[in-house]
Amino acid sequence: MSKILSIKDKIKKFNKRIQISGDKSLSIRWVLLASQAIGKSKAYNLLMSEDVLAAIACIKKLGIKVRINKNYCEIIGNGINGFRYKENLVINAKNSGTLGRLILGLLIKSPKKIKIIGDKSLSKRDFSRVTLPLEKFGAKFYYKIKNKLPLTLHGSQSIKGIKYLENKGSAQCKSSVMFAALNASGKTSIRAKKSRNHSELLFKYLKIPIKIKKSKKYDFIDIKKPKKINAFNYQIPGDISSSAFFMVLTTLTTNSKLLIKDVNINSSRIGVIVILKKMGAKIFLKNQRNYRGEKISDILIKSSNNLKAINCPPNLNSSAIDEFLVIFLVAAKAKGISYFKDVSELNQKESPRLNWGSKILNMMGIKTELTKDSIKIYGQPNLEIKKPIIIKNYLKDHRVFMMSTIAALTCGGQWKIYDKDSINTSFPSFLKIIKKISN
Repeated sequence: MSKILSIKDKIKKFNKRIQISGDKSLSIRWVLLASQAIGKSKAYNLLMSEDVLAAIACIKKLGIKVRINKNYCEIIGNGINGFRYKENLVINAKNSGTLGRLILGLLIKSPKKIKIIGDKSLSKRDFSRVTLPLEKFGAKFYYKIKNKLPLTLHGSQSIKGIKYLENKGSAQCKSSVMFAALNASGKTSIRAKKSRNHSELLFKYLKIPIKIKKSKKYDFIDIKKPKKINAFNYQIPGDISSSAFFMVLTTLTTNSKLLIKDVNINSSRIGVIVILKKMGAKIFLKNQRNYRGEKISDILIKSSNNLKAINCPPNLNSSAIDEFLVIFLVAAKAKGISYFKDVSELNQKESPRLNWGSKILNMMGIKTELTKDSIKIYGQPNLEIKKPIIIKNYLKDHRVFMMSTIAALTCGGQWKIYDKDSINTSFPSFLKIIKKISN
């Protein structure tokens, strides 16, 4: 039975400070890289969502010891390719594209066949984006349905470095190849369209041989196989994608103020802040500092009643790809027509998010013009919803649920949002934090 969230009243003004759960991208990467290190690695503030727990379950199936304590998670790694490969092994990536794609890179030396499965949503996503480059290393892949999960991987013992062009701006595809390079003899050279760079920063911090040159559109990355990866401890900063929902909640709520503590503001992830500030949002970065190559900051947000439309520069797309749904909500309340182009990547996510963003705005009474890779949003600064709105059948996409919740709390109307448990994939404490801000 689907759990339903009902919202009938707008949120009242607030002045609060909150802490956000650990960054999902970093949490999954820490789990996977700690499994390749030698000895005990510890992570503090690890995101305990279904996606991260799925990553932990995967490495445990591959013979890695994991201990979850109250304040930290400990992984005892066996070194690069230190997995134990059993017959008929099945790895379940559940809903996580990051996990499903990155772990394939670590498995390309498997001497036995391994089956990778995922949930209904992940099984609709295109896995050829990583299996094609990983085949160049020497691994073999077999599909039941072309390019979709479930798939079977059979590794090779003679993995050699490759040259790879990543031209979609996908950090998952780039990182999968980077993880494969840990097992490859010779040099792996990647030319990657700009995307989030957590893997590169972690490789540098772990002293994995990596060289990076940057041009305007592409990063050129060379990686050589390290002799070993030393165990490492990591304090996971707050997730900016999760923080974005509260930035918008505050921006759209009258006379309100919010401080979010210790958030990762990696330059490849702050597109949401840049875009919202261009639209007139009042967002300030306080107490900035560096941690293991990542930038961390407290974020102060104040409500704004003078939002303006944006013709969003496409060069900001990759650094805001997970936040567009909630950015569209700000465009709905801004003065003028906002235009977002070259955003077809949104339809490659857990649900076709570009289509869902348009659909929800239409339900709210906002006019949109949609193509396969762009959306125009006709803003209504005085939008007040009076009618009932029902959100369902959205493939349990956590970000669709959270966008709908913020819309209900800031725009009015009587909302019924199905699949309340969808937030468990990325942000289990989302509704608890909403409650804390509301009280």
